[in-house]
Amino acid sequence: MISRFYLDNARWLGVGAVLTFCSSFGQTYFISIFADRIMEEYRLTDGEWGGIYTIATLSSAAVLLWAGKFADEIRVGRLAMMILAAFCCVAIGMNLNNSPWLLVVLIFGLRFCGQGMISHLGITAMARWFRAHRARAVAIAGLGYSLGEAMLPRLAAMAEPIIGWRSVWLVVAVVLIAGFAPLIAWMARDEREPKSATPAEQSPGRDGTHWTRARMVKGWLFWALIPAVIAHSFIGTVIFFQAVHIGQIMDWSKVDMTTAYPAYAVATVIVSLIAGHFADKFGPDRLLPFMLLPLGAGMAMVGPFPGIWSWWVALTLTGVSTGISHAVWGAFWAEMYGTRHIGGIKAVASAFMVVGSAIGPGITGLAIDLGVNFAGQALWMTAATVVIALAHFWVVTHLPPRSAEYAAL
Repeated sequence: MISRFYLDNARWLGVGAVLTFCSSFGQTYFISIFADRIMEEYRLTDGEWGGIYTIATLSSAAVLLWAGKFADEIRVGRLAMMILAAFCCVAIGMNLNNSPWLLVVLIFGLRFCGQGMISHLGITAMARWFRAHRARAVAIAGLGYSLGEAMLPRLAAMAEPIIGWRSVWLVVAVVLIAGFAPLIAWMARDEREPKSATPAEQSPGRDGTHWTRARMVKGWLFWALIPAVIAHSFIGTVIFFQAVHIGQIMDWSKVDMTTAYPAYAVATVIVSLIAGHFADKFGPDRLLPFMLLPLGAGMAMVGPFPGIWSWWVALTLTGVSTGISHAVWGAFWAEMYGTRHIGGIKAVASAFMVVGSAIGPGITGLAIDLGVNFAGQALWMTAATVVIALAHFWVVTHLPPRSAEYAAL
């Protein structure tokens, strides 16, 4: 029974969900709530703020390529404590800092600890600990993202005028080190082994072998999928990073806009659970061609319609794409390439994801400084999702078949 699976594995599934929730404090949808205050205090234009975000996030992607392998070498609980300690220090730095130069370092820290390592660790743990229900485990871990998306931006927007944006970061530091660190230490006190694989053999890829990331990057498949990884991250980041700018040009308040964030989160949760079940049964590759299309439709809603309902629709459609991606990517890399080197393999994919989230704010911010209408930029993003989706219909017909042994698990 599926319900029995959730009950028997609640503690390990909870590790993934809590880690992804903690990543929220380094995600764009949280940091961008303070964009207007940061630009005002540090005297930055949209392009300069986007440039800082791009430099910091690209740097975090580069470091993640090196550090991601530690998810294969260090126990989940121990590595999580190390990341949370660093994350806490960065949050305190956001509270104290007054230097624009140090701001780059702090944004790097937020992106590396949050979007990068702690998120990478949560999903990698699910991919290694589970096999037969891997996509479902990844989808459950994704609930942490959704809960953070639903709660934290609105809480931050409401708290900012009361205690100030800097004090919000002090609260974040306390919550991370005094609240979540002990909880994760307890839940991750021992590792789980997949019941359908021995510790020595683990779970091989579709061709029956365990791929190294060096071998993976030499194959055509990885590079055929990278445009989708970058596009989803690029567009999904931009819609949140530029939320304050969108609100200013559409005359929507920050609090009113964050009211729509739960719609994004609910759509993500519902779709990720459905997609996780579908991916376990038929294979995550079947969902690839459809993953970006709702995101493209959502971007087409940004700008043409004055009512804030269009923002709700845009975020809901973005959530549909995010829900599919949560179920697809966490399971796809493990199924296609095996789990022995999954930390290193996923780190490469995660680095490209971070690249997408890095260049989005820089490119769109510079375009805004140059007078390019954001609604026009959004239409170009919509077109890109359609092109990539069409290419993926070809990709999925050229994948190695799912082995009978794998499909029977």
